Amino acid sequence: MNWILLIIAGLFEIGFATCLGKAKDATGTAASLWLAGFLACLSVSMFLLYKASQTLPMGTAYAVWTGIGAVGTVLVGIFLFKEPADFWRVFFIVTLGDRFESGFPLRLNRFAVEKDGKLS
Repeated sequence: MNWILLIIAGLFEIGFATCLGKAKDATGTAASLWLAGFLACLSVSMFLLYKASQTLPMGTAYAVWTGIGAVGTVLVGIFLFKEPADFWRVFFIVTLGDRFESGFPLRLNRFAVEKDGKLS
């Protein structure tokens, strides 16, 4: 269940990064609405990251959360906002994405912390 919370937290990270970028370009009421979206997504993302890190190792949770946010924000920019998809940008996103597809977060579980005689 905590992995699901962590994935949802990463999706909200994409939301707050996207809202922040859109607020930068907006003016007036539109900027205020984008900032409100930023604050809402930020709050939900941080709360879910906190909940997930209560049972998952913090290093693993943070790495997965930032990875989802980084890759997702770039993909949203490319596909929804028509940002450039040059070679190096795509190369590094594919490299990051490949780390997660290959099981990178699961292999980090060997560093799990023992709580009450059980690995978390």
